[in-house]
Amino acid sequence: MTTISPDLWHHYGRTRAEHDRAVPETFRWIWGQDSGPGPEVLGDLSARVVGDLGAGAARHAAHLAAYHEPARVVAVDASPAQYEMATGLFGHLAPRLRIARSDAVSHLNATADTYDVLYSVFGALDFTDPRELLPAAASALKPGGLLAFSTLAHYLNGSVAQPDVVGTDVPAKTPEGEATWMRRWVLQEQVWVKVLDEAGFTQITIDVLPSTLPGPRTADTLLVTAVRKQDP
Repeated sequence: MTTISPDLWHHYGRTRAEHDRAVPETFRWIWGQDSGPGPEVLGDLSARVVGDLGAGAARHAAHLAAYHEPARVVAVDASPAQYEMATGLFGHLAPRLRIARSDAVSHLNATADTYDVLYSVFGALDFTDPRELLPAAASALKPGGLLAFSTLAHYLNGSVAQPDVVGTDVPAKTPEGEATWMRRWVLQEQVWVKVLDEAGFTQITIDVLPSTLPGPRTADTLLVTAVRKQDP
């Protein structure tokens, strides 16, 4: 008997999608989405193949497709609800924007040496074991390709990030609104450096972007960039 996991992202972004259907004019990495660096972190995307890992409603991917002339942006997300929402909002940007329903690891394992750039904005890098995702990302990038992602510098309750590759259960809701849990990886900077190096990345840099928003569920951001090692 096959058990189908509930879509724990069913409710996320739904309210915004009801009144904001425009392609975003900006792209931000920071948790508050209100300041800090933008897509320049990814370099010149002209004619590049770009992947968004855990794209959600694909707002960041839509911005890149509309304003930065890539060859293609693939917005990857495992959630049926997010896939449906992204398709409804930004399906008109095809073929430059492709919306793919898949978990990130499976997609990356099936696309070896395909991408010039992979990125994630509090997406799959937060919610997938990095010991599985990062080697798959290295494989999917062309040699010398760039991985960039933003992730929490600490937990939303203020607790410090993990000193090892350990996931933590955080609150979530089923499509029916029942309380449940999902696994999130909130790691210290040196831990990210270690797992990236082991997965086949070099030129690893991590910047801390301080939160600009007050409140109990705000957080500083780690902005991480790394390059796939060149083949020997």
